[in-house]
Amino acid sequence: MGIVAMSSPIVLYDGVCGLCNRFVQFVLRRDKKAVFRFAWLQSKLAREILGRHGASADNLDTVCVVGHYGQAEEFLLSRSEAVAFVLGELGGVWGLAAPLLRIIPRPIRDWFYKVVARHRYRVFGRYESCPLPDAATRALFLDQ
Repeated sequence: MGIVAMSSPIVLYDGVCGLCNRFVQFVLRRDKKAVFRFAWLQSKLAREILGRHGASADNLDTVCVVGHYGQAEEFLLSRSEAVAFVLGELGGVWGLAAPLLRIIPRPIRDWFYKVVARHRYRVFGRYESCPLPDAATRALFLDQ
């Protein structure tokens, strides 16, 4: 996986979800320093990470962020907290959105998140299989 990947936050996302794939593309376009790495929730890597944190690998209705992968201080964020973390790390105007999002109590944020997640395939579509990244970003994906 390499030293860069181990120190980079890893975004775990539903690889067949149209909304999740759009979120990944959003991050890729704005992550000028290539801070993030990505892995499908359906991957062996995601199952390993989620298992360590007592999370179900079968729960595909969330996005997660793993920080400090493979280190003693490894942590796992999910749903709205994962989104806020990503926005904060992107910086700029997106970095300003993170604390604004966190003003809303987490149970309320996560309730809205779950409503969107419940309808995401119908609204944003679903792929038959996880789309492959293009050649320019392939190295940022850890589960190929």
